[in-house]
Amino acid sequence: MNIPVWVNGELLDPAQASVSVFDHGLMVGDGVFETVKIVHGRAFALTRHLDRLTLSAQRMDLPEPDVKAIADGIDQCLAAAPAWTLGRIRITYTSGPGPLGSDRGDQGGTSVVIVDEQKPFPATANVTVVPWPRNERGALSGVKSTSYGDNAKALAYAKARGGGEAIFGNLAGDLCEGTGSNIFIVRDGHLLTPTLASGCLAGVTRALVVEWFGAEEVDVPLQALYGAEEAFLTSTTRDIQPIALVDETVLPTAPGPITAKAMRVFAERSAADIDP
Repeated sequence: MNIPVWVNGELLDPAQASVSVFDHGLMVGDGVFETVKIVHGRAFALTRHLDRLTLSAQRMDLPEPDVKAIADGIDQCLAAAPAWTLGRIRITYTSGPGPLGSDRGDQGGTSVVIVDEQKPFPATANVTVVPWPRNERGALSGVKSTSYGDNAKALAYAKARGGGEAIFGNLAGDLCEGTGSNIFIVRDGHLLTPTLASGCLAGVTRALVVEWFGAEEVDVPLQALYGAEEAFLTSTTRDIQPIALVDETVLPTAPGPITAKAMRVFAERSAADIDP
């Protein structure tokens, strides 16, 4: 069992794992999810991720997920997994089987845990700003929802243009986030990141960088990205990744001194505490 899978309380071989074709997570994207980093066989910042899963479910008016059962499923999957140096856990929680429209069913939710190896990200990132804004006033703003079609389209757009990540502005014209990452820039020597009111996801790694390194949460005009002294992406599986190129604009340095210091601080603090 190289890729252990846990579904609704049962550890399964991937070939036997299944959910209903009527599951609303499949039919209409009615669910939430989390990605958790595995470091030498252990889940990093799991408490924060399970708390955010619960919050996302609340914001979508889903029944509260059984995080104790999910945590047990994670333990079972990790015990059955190979000894990867770096891996990822994907937790998916949906409203369960439902009708063919938007109405939800009453059969109970679906919980899935999958673990797999994670390949390291490149040392630097090239990013592409996409033409579609995030709606910071939308019903799913800030929710880690399984409705990921806009992200899939945006990432394909970026990769077709040589980017490794797509960057969204929002309706106000401010910098927002990537498809699976938060973004930080250095301007006038200050480390800045968009506020949660921008519509970005409250990333776990983002929060740790703010807490451990004192980044300022402010509204940042989208155009400021092109003139940044430094910039970097954060996410669960990439930690801190310096940005070298924004569309056709080469940033002055990647990593710059502030980014390099943030990377060092994050590495030290995360190594010292598996569940900060």
